[in-house]
Amino acid sequence: MRVNVIGAGLAGLSAACRLVERGHEVVLFEAAPKAGGRARSYFDKQLGCRIDNGNHLLLSGNISALNYLDRIGARETLTGPEHPIFPFKNTKTGEAWTLRLTEGQFPWWIFSARHRVPGTRTWHYLALKKLLKAQPRELVQSLVGDGALYAKLLEPLTIAALNTMPDKAAAQPLGAVLAETVERGGRTSLPRWARIGLSESFVDPALAWLRERGVEIRLGERVSELYPGQTTILAVPPWTAKELMPEVTVPDEFESICNLHFKARMDPGEAGFYGLLGGMAEWVFPREEVISVTISAANRYAYLDQESMAGQVWTELSRVFKLPPTQPPCRVLWEKRATFACTPTQLARRPNPRSPRPGVVFAGDWTNTGLPATIEGAIRSGEAAAALLLST
Repeated sequence: MRVNVIGAGLAGLSAACRLVERGHEVVLFEAAPKAGGRARSYFDKQLGCRIDNGNHLLLSGNISALNYLDRIGARETLTGPEHPIFPFKNTKTGEAWTLRLTEGQFPWWIFSARHRVPGTRTWHYLALKKLLKAQPRELVQSLVGDGALYAKLLEPLTIAALNTMPDKAAAQPLGAVLAETVERGGRTSLPRWARIGLSESFVDPALAWLRERGVEIRLGERVSELYPGQTTILAVPPWTAKELMPEVTVPDEFESICNLHFKARMDPGEAGFYGLLGGMAEWVFPREEVISVTISAANRYAYLDQESMAGQVWTELSRVFKLPPTQPPCRVLWEKRATFACTPTQLARRPNPRSPRPGVVFAGDWTNTGLPATIEGAIRSGEAAAALLLST
């Protein structure tokens, strides 16, 4: 079978790899000059070093992502702590703590004040069960939005995983994330991220793997029309899918993500990253040449200019981590349509892989994966699209 895979983001790369693995012929198209979509790296001339266009934290329970990396021989490019730990600092109060999950499936950690979130009691963690049983129309904040567990863990987790503020975010996708990680124990909750860069882990090894197997890769070639009779996986953003197939319903409300890269160094600490509360900065990844900061659900800051955001974030970092007060050179990357807004209304607009047109299937983190728009969801969607074609 010959398949055109349109889009060389992680969904398209995942689909292409699965099809080639099964012995099928693939032609991979990508409108941009580089593959990877929203998960790629590039050399930034302003900073004089290589940076990612965004920070992405995986967990060891992200089975599809890890299997994909195994397939292309890149799992060893990930890094992370040996234990399931998540350090947090409050930029306003200075409070610092580390969530320490126990590695077995039974959650012994919730019975230890040294391991759980400060100010919480064991019974507070029944909120996690509520999320696991959430219904499609329930929102995170209205379901579990109360107390220290919400303020210090569930709220930042919601913003990071769903890229949507908790008062609007659907609870069910957050429950799906927890079901595949924390619910299964600490060994499925080990934090992992690309040691060098996203392209070096997820993109370049996949392109090399595909080329070695004879796949034709057409970068910088936009597909403007779908032709009948051509078997196709449409692994493009939802707005592009809508342009190519006006009859399909897709998510049409989006949230942005802002990433800031400061040309500076800081102590990576025990885990290699930090979650921040109380300010604008949310997650900090000290890299070899830069300090990378992520701000999710960033539509709320759309009124600010890049210079103001960089100044405020550096003020928070310098105060919490005792860094020099003078802001170093910074690159601000604002992905305006980073993900669909993870609301009940938008979830209902996610299509299944099978499209209305014969021979065309969808892939992308915006399709109905059951997960929010994450790397795991994107890769899983590519596998689902390939599996659908292979079953016909």
